[in-house]
Amino acid sequence: MLNSERSPITGKRVQLMATCLCDAFYDDVAAATVEVLEHLGVEVVFPEGQTCCGQPAFNGGDWVASRKVVRHTVRTFAGEDPVVVPSGSCAAMMFHGAVLEFEKEPDLPEVEALGRRTWELGDFIVNGLGVKTWPGRFEATVALHRACHTRGTGSCEAAATLLGSIAGVKVVEFGEVEQCCGFGGTFSVSFPNISSAMGELKLDHIRAVKPDVLVSPDMSCMMHISGLAAKEGKPIKALHLAQVLRDALKAR
Repeated sequence: MLNSERSPITGKRVQLMATCLCDAFYDDVAAATVEVLEHLGVEVVFPEGQTCCGQPAFNGGDWVASRKVVRHTVRTFAGEDPVVVPSGSCAAMMFHGAVLEFEKEPDLPEVEALGRRTWELGDFIVNGLGVKTWPGRFEATVALHRACHTRGTGSCEAAATLLGSIAGVKVVEFGEVEQCCGFGGTFSVSFPNISSAMGELKLDHIRAVKPDVLVSPDMSCMMHISGLAAKEGKPIKALHLAQVLRDALKAR
């Protein structure tokens, strides 16, 4: 969904979709997201009934199960407020995948309406709120992983804009940046050997530019890449965009 198709942002109140990865592994990313949004004067509401965006079942081909989850998500995030997600993958599920699987369903308008209100965090900050510079300081050479689920969206360019504006940050590009890291959700479970090989190739390109930190707008990619690095005995530091933005504020 193009930014021009999004619902206009008329206020500074959002609903936070924290995602199942925040719930299970990356609670600090959810906390950092709240701190970053509140720094911008945004009121953050957390609907407690939220579960999953439905992407695992969608990717696995079980669209019947996925639609049940999406319908619950539509009910949980009712209203007109923007829905902000610290995950390019989950955001894309809501404004692309969910719309695709509901094409012939009677509740397509409600799904489309939620999709138009859903933003990945960096995309929301830069293209929704119009904030293109970030205060504070973060001393690091940063490699930005451009998650493949964010292709066709404003997420990675937004992340690059924000990171490049922070004092002390040097953003370095690495080879084959558009290639998938190999995680792919259920793909990594169904095809673990292929998934690992893709991730190791990604790691080779990242290590070649010797970053201090790998940054991504997607926790699933962070988990996959950093997990492979740790398994090899050569761990890398990986942070979500929200954590870098939060930590830069603390260094002011």
